[in-house]
Amino acid sequence: MNTLTKTVYTEGRRTNLKSGKTRWDTLEAKLQKALTENRYRHTLGVTYTACALAMVYGEDLDAARTAGLLHDCAKCIPNSEKISICKKKQLDVTEFELDHPVLLHAKLGVFVAQNEYGITDTGILDAIRWHTTGKPDMTLLEKIVFISDYIEPNRTKQPHLAEIRKTAFADIDLCLYMILKDTVEYLSENPKSMDTMTTSAYEYYKNVIESRG
Repeated sequence: MNTLTKTVYTEGRRTNLKSGKTRWDTLEAKLQKALTENRYRHTLGVTYTACALAMVYGEDLDAARTAGLLHDCAKCIPNSEKISICKKKQLDVTEFELDHPVLLHAKLGVFVAQNEYGITDTGILDAIRWHTTGKPDMTLLEKIVFISDYIEPNRTKQPHLAEIRKTAFADIDLCLYMILKDTVEYLSENPKSMDTMTTSAYEYYKNVIESRG
């Protein structure tokens, strides 16, 4: 006789009652194998923070958790391999990204999330895509993942971190502006390493905050 395995869904968690595992267990186990120990620890910190921010601002928890888990899914691929995959798969990359392949992990992460983890939600994929540089007029989920990547509990070296963490849970646009401002000021010491999308995002949110009067 064939053994039937019952599957139930509870608050977005797909649970196999025979194995006791959820899709989160499967996702996390697969991801852990693809990342270094430190990168996986960072990823869990981002996921935790993204879920907390999602609860404060009313974002979908399942989407925040998924985007947080997968935001760095391509981070540990060697840079030369990142470039090779992007060219082979004809991904739209810029000359700046080819010269600074560390930035490719966000764009390549979209491809990996789709093809290795089965993610089809464009909102989640866009949050992965923009979590490093930011961009003007970000969605709530994009803001949450971008900020979570910066303030997660394992981070210790960013300037004004205590103030930025406090602001993240009170005023998400102001927090975004604060992070972008610090990022632009830091990268301005070596302008050749600054992506133009980051400066565009900074100018956009600077105007947002200044327009409040």
